[in-house]
Amino acid sequence: MAEAEEQETGSLEESTDESEEEESEEEPKLKYERLSNGVTGILQKDAASCMTVHDKFLALGTHYGKVYLLDVQGNITQKFDVSCVKINQISLDESGEHMGVCSEDGKLLLFERSWMSRWKSSVLHEGEGNIRSVKWRGHLIAWANNMGVKIFDITSKQRITNVPRDDVSLRPDMYPCSLCWKDSVTLIIGWGMSVKVCSVKERHASEMRDLPSRYVEIVSQFETEFYISGLAPLCDQLVVLSYVKEVSEKTESEYCARPRLDIIQPLSETCEEISSDALTVRGFQENECRDYHLEYSEGEPLFYIVSPRDVVVAKERDQDDHIDWLLEKKKYEEALMAAEISQKNIKRHKILDIGLAYINHLVAKGEYDIAARKCQKILGKNAALWEYEVYKFKEIGQLRAISPYLPRGDPVLKPLIYEMILHEFLESDYEGFATLIREWPGDLYNNSVIVQAVRDHLKKDCQNRTLLKTLAELYTYDKNYSNALEIYLTLRHKDVFQLIHKHNLFGSIKDKIVLLMDFDSEKAVDMLLDNEDKISIKKVVEELEDRPELQHVYLHKLFKRDHHKGQRYHEKQISLYAEYDRPNLLPFLRDSIHCPLEKALEICQQRNFVEETVYLLSRMGNSRRALKMIMEELHDVDKAIEFAKEQDDGELWEDLILYSIDKPPFITGLLNNIGTHVDPILLIHRIKEGMEIPNLRDSLVKILQDYNLQILLREGCKKILVADSLSLLKKMHRTQMKGVLVDEENVCESCLSPVLPSDAAKPFSVVVFHCRHMFHKECLPVPSMSSPAQFCNICSAKHRGPGSAILEMKK
Repeated sequence: MAEAEEQETGSLEESTDESEEEESEEEPKLKYERLSNGVTGILQKDAASCMTVHDKFLALGTHYGKVYLLDVQGNITQKFDVSCVKINQISLDESGEHMGVCSEDGKLLLFERSWMSRWKSSVLHEGEGNIRSVKWRGHLIAWANNMGVKIFDITSKQRITNVPRDDVSLRPDMYPCSLCWKDSVTLIIGWGMSVKVCSVKERHASEMRDLPSRYVEIVSQFETEFYISGLAPLCDQLVVLSYVKEVSEKTESEYCARPRLDIIQPLSETCEEISSDALTVRGFQENECRDYHLEYSEGEPLFYIVSPRDVVVAKERDQDDHIDWLLEKKKYEEALMAAEISQKNIKRHKILDIGLAYINHLVAKGEYDIAARKCQKILGKNAALWEYEVYKFKEIGQLRAISPYLPRGDPVLKPLIYEMILHEFLESDYEGFATLIREWPGDLYNNSVIVQAVRDHLKKDCQNRTLLKTLAELYTYDKNYSNALEIYLTLRHKDVFQLIHKHNLFGSIKDKIVLLMDFDSEKAVDMLLDNEDKISIKKVVEELEDRPELQHVYLHKLFKRDHHKGQRYHEKQISLYAEYDRPNLLPFLRDSIHCPLEKALEICQQRNFVEETVYLLSRMGNSRRALKMIMEELHDVDKAIEFAKEQDDGELWEDLILYSIDKPPFITGLLNNIGTHVDPILLIHRIKEGMEIPNLRDSLVKILQDYNLQILLREGCKKILVADSLSLLKKMHRTQMKGVLVDEENVCESCLSPVLPSDAAKPFSVVVFHCRHMFHKECLPVPSMSSPAQFCNICSAKHRGPGSAILEMKK
């Protein structure tokens, strides 16, 4: 609930009822100010009793019977001495040319503007006691006396109706009637605590007789909680000026409280309160219900509250007023939003000013992070304001709060601003400092200044990884890649390879290959091999000479990529594989064609690498020695048999049988495996009488099964061959039985004349071979005694070779 309070300047402001919590308070609908200028002078000598409002001027009535015409600012333009007693009400028509005035002498006077702006008066009504209220709308005048409300049609000069007073217990002089026209046919009557809504309607012609042409119907009626001092329409709502009496808690006696200006929503039998303001007007403690009046301007929603010593103007609050109220209630975010939405309509406020007030409010509450975040939206691209706010945050020790939100592009602040924040983090938070260096572009601040500051801190903590890494990034921004690379390698940082690639630092790493390999040999080797044109194979191998294990990793991957590029190092690789990677030695020996076999054999024999030695011996043609090593050193009959199968040499099988003949387990292995390569009888005949051979029966059964399998395979192949031959023979027979078409287009392959004669009546003979070649019979050679069968000369020549057909023709 808002109250209007008097200030030293004479203006009115709305204040909060202390009994209500701030959160539950609703924003008032109206704002208030005093009508001063000429009015102040009038009220110092006289007392206001009533007022009426026109679009162009105001008319103020006083207790001394005077009527003052004022402009809208309250300056006096004309003065009328109407009566010697109090003016109760003044009303103007829409043109402003007619003015109705009622006073305590019981007369209703009509003033008409005449030539030279003079006013001519006439009595409109008298004789029914004091007329306390009058309202004019269109052709209708409504006035109220002690008996009730009369409505008069000025065109027909007829009184339409009389609405009697309901509560006769109230003194009409103390609680006078309040009237207002909502429109040209709707009159609202407020009397005591009752409100009636009356509608003026046209009477049907058949009902007229001697009755007026119009009549009045009461369409709704409801009661209020306070005495009504004035009424005014506001769209479909009502503005009600209420007279309030309250009981003192101390003395338990009644006293006059501040009048209230309420906005209500009329319903059929009741009303709903929309807003309610308590007004502080001069001398309200001494005023009665009759001392207040409410007038309004139809052109602009202005409401005039008239009391004997004060005239207050109430008007609907605009967007500026709404923002004022939000700021007063410290609802800065809502105020900022309202200003942004209505920025074209607000006049007194600026979005930036509201935003700065919001930031200051958040800072005052200690919500530094929110305040800093709001700076992005509120300060926008205003670099000067950004710098001002940064210094404010520095004063309260909250540079860390605003650092994430500083602009980094448009706008760019002075380098000193960014350096100031970086120094703040460097003193207290290395991780935060590193984050800013990563996120901020390097051109925002003086790089050399920050580099020196980091170096100074490293003197105290030289192994601090965060500072070292950040220093490397600063070196990178400054294009001092060599120093940056050295730090990254020292730290074994994952970004080292990215740095080399991005800035093409291959010239700087020629003496740092060992460090790179120690850090991540896989990535280092891939990088070196991908950039052979920048760092040669020879250079890498030389750099790794003292680290043979790393040298092996490099050469091994080089060999996997290309078997020939590193051929000059294949001899060296034999020793490297033997020392560091034996599982890959044998594949290397198999795949390399540049490896010196004698050197490889020497190394393998020195290290007793049997498998590798066997391979080398077989590759060098010494298969019998290789087989002997398998048998004597590996004792692996299966491997020996496999080796003999690969070589497919009868002498090797003989050596294998001779070596195995006195070793029963070897004989078993041979019996199980050689059946398909060597006749098992050769082995069985050499087995000594009485030698016990493990699983001999199973081995013999397997030999027989293998033999049966071979017989079955041969029989199966024979059946398939016979079936295929028969099928092809039938196909050839069917082909040879087919007829051959001979027509006029065919020619003799010998004389090249048409095969068929032009005269079909003449006898002719044609020979057609299965190859589809055709001849006249007389064009073929006569068969001899040695070869009575005839053959196609063309096809026979193809089979016999060049010139054979000619020789045959000669025969």
